Amino acid sequence: MRISRAALLPLAALPVLAVTAPAEAATAHRHLLVELREEGGFAGLHNRVAVYTDGCAVLSRRTGPTVRKCLTPAEWRGLRGSLKHLRLGRSEPPPQGADFLAYRLTYGSHQATRYTLPPTWQPVVSELDKILVKYSTPN
Repeated sequence: MRISRAALLPLAALPVLAVTAPAEAATAHRHLLVELREEGGFAGLHNRVAVYTDGCAVLSRRTGPTVRKCLTPAEWRGLRGSLKHLRLGRSEPPPQGADFLAYRLTYGSHQATRYTLPPTWQPVVSELDKILVKYSTPN
């Protein structure tokens, strides 16, 4: 009896592994859709919003915990609509002085840093800022 119980114990764990493995595999295949990093200023701003192709986001600020949330269908549609018109262009050289904000936007395999927001960046940055404020503030 003891041998059969010992032999069956590892087999009892197999269904648990089979159930959790696909969930872990699904999260491993998500890809970054767009990422915004806002940095600088006298206050030392350091915000990050990363939205993945599965519609979920990772949000962080200089102070506070990193938050993982999935966007609502309306937020997801709004962001995707704004991204259709986005043109990253080239990075700007840093301006002289100490009090400036840097916006680093990554979309697909392209990345650019700007200190003034071009017209095609404004809707995307606005959508991502709304998401950051909504989900990273304590309820």
